[in-house]
Amino acid sequence: MPTLDRHEDVFVLDLGDGENRFHPDWIAEVNAALDRVEAAGGARALVTAATGKIFSNGLDLDWLGRNGDRFQEYAVSVHELFARVLSLPLITVAALQGHTFAAGAMLSLAHDFRVMRADRGYWCLPEADIEIPFTRGMSALIQARLAPRTAHEAMTTARRYGGSDALAAGIADQAVPEDEVRTAALALAAAQAGKAGDTLATIKARMYADVLDTLRDKENPLG
Repeated sequence: MPTLDRHEDVFVLDLGDGENRFHPDWIAEVNAALDRVEAAGGARALVTAATGKIFSNGLDLDWLGRNGDRFQEYAVSVHELFARVLSLPLITVAALQGHTFAAGAMLSLAHDFRVMRADRGYWCLPEADIEIPFTRGMSALIQARLAPRTAHEAMTTARRYGGSDALAAGIADQAVPEDEVRTAALALAAAQAGKAGDTLATIKARMYADVLDTLRDKENPLG
């Protein structure tokens, strides 16, 4: 399950060492950690990382298979997590040490920056291959955070981007060796920790107003 530590001005949210799928209990733990980050005062930033071969494989399809009647409720909770991270009043960095797929890739896009492992691991939106269409909120998030050409390719072809390809496509901001991913993310976050606060919150809220409205549409989350 997710854990939260603090290294001086940088909080480190470790999503776990498994597939880190979006089980409702996992989402609740992530939100509890974000509560602590938001409640802290002063200079601060957030690095979201994971341990093992996978950053996150996205939605918990096994849970959904057993709880199909709760799909809309589940989608609302996933969308709210994306919206929350996108609008946090502090700089956020996703440290992608391994495979980052589907909703896990979307969660990475909700962060301000991404540092990715250069040599192994893929960033991918596989929805076209697994025949699960993006919700309106997911589409809005992806298209707001990626260049149009990259968003089109990633969404329609389910391309798997390695670290160097992700850097070239503007998905990742840095691509570094495996043992440098978390260190580089911490350095990037620490350099921007002083920007936390109401001004940054307002900038993000206005910059992504349409995306946030779409993600937070509880009446029609599936589009």
